[in-house]
Amino acid sequence: DKSQNMTAVGAAMAERLNRLGYNTIQDDTLHDYPSYNGSYDKSKATTEYYLEKYPSIKVVLDVHRDAAERDGTIISPVVTINDKKRAQIMIISGADSGSMNMPNYKENLKFATAVQNRRSKLYPGLMRSILFDYRNYNQQLTTGSILVEVGTHGATLDQAVYAAQLFADSLAAALDEMRIKLPYFHIIQIVLHERNITKWNLKEVKPKPI
Repeated sequence: DKSQNMTAVGAAMAERLNRLGYNTIQDDTLHDYPSYNGSYDKSKATTEYYLEKYPSIKVVLDVHRDAAERDGTIISPVVTINDKKRAQIMIISGADSGSMNMPNYKENLKFATAVQNRRSKLYPGLMRSILFDYRNYNQQLTTGSILVEVGTHGATLDQAVYAAQLFADSLAAALDEMRIKLPYFHIIQIVLHERNITKWNLKEVKPKPI
């Protein structure tokens, strides 16, 4: 049900970005269905299709939610902003040791850092630390590719949607600051990070620090 998984969160993000004047394309393909195996090959083909169709695309947002547990207990980091609980967000930016075909990974990291800094100023507490690690996630395709973890599978859908809207506000502000006016964004939906679990928690999980 795309109204109950990350597609809905990505849609909220895309709608907000479009409203803020940054044209955004959302692809809601279920790349991890029926199997998570091969999902990044599928999403790579999707991304390449849009990059060929719209060569002006500069930024690719790979929108996920995290699967965070500690000792078998679901962890759901949240923060209260404007009197509403929002799921915390984490950016993942891949590094390359020379064997991952990501020669421009430092440009992605610069972009991730600029976005992170702007959001931290606008909405303190919204962002978890950037995860900079030897991971690919198809980030070799542009120099503006980041993976965005919106909450965890312990968050509620509302908490994630609120967070996605704030992310869009902050991203637009960061791009304004960087004086980047992009004809298109592209939001890729690898719909679930934790394998085909399609529903959000119906009850709020007590947050625990990470």
